[in-house]
Amino acid sequence: MMAPPLHGSAAGRQDVAMDSSGWDRRYGGSELVWSAEPNRFLAAEAGGLAVGRALDLACGEGRNAVWLAQQGWEVTGVDFSQVGLDKARRLAEQRAVSVQWLLADLVDYLPPPAAFDFVAILYLHIAGGAMRDVLRRATAALAPDGTLLVVGHDPTNIQEGYGGPQDPAILLAPDEIAEALAGLEIERAERVRRPVPSAGEDVYAIDALVRAVRPR
Repeated sequence: MMAPPLHGSAAGRQDVAMDSSGWDRRYGGSELVWSAEPNRFLAAEAGGLAVGRALDLACGEGRNAVWLAQQGWEVTGVDFSQVGLDKARRLAEQRAVSVQWLLADLVDYLPPPAAFDFVAILYLHIAGGAMRDVLRRATAALAPDGTLLVVGHDPTNIQEGYGGPQDPAILLAPDEIAEALAGLEIERAERVRRPVPSAGEDVYAIDALVRAVRPR
């Protein structure tokens, strides 16, 4: 088994990776750990795309998958926390949308090839080799003209940003992510700043954002 992932975006430090039971405990409260609203980068990057089939890998409590479904996408959300998926299912019911939820560890999960018009991987942090395998499988899951969006904490966030994992071994820079996306056209690969709620001060996390498209 590869190192377990950190996923989701927290305001505080995340120093220790958690396995599925750890995330089950974290998601165990009645309230959402993350906001019910979509990630700002996902909404911006996917908002102008023609809708089709979408795959949300490491979907957690489902906020991004549910938002995509609200926009008209046919969505599959995958996560290894059953508790997170149960909360995702409830959120989808509250928003009156349908999402296919799959319980799977992304270290092992093999999505169907060329099946999705949009694939999102947001704040999945696992050891570099395992993460590159996930990226390769996500690439293979894209249909022609399909778009892949990857967002995660950038390595520079440890010293220059706020919150997020503090282990550089599980963080990839934009160029490292792009290098793993063989066969795709890189449309955007850059560091982006994201405001983080904090009492009485303006603080920012530094994220790596990569958007790529499979040519026809």
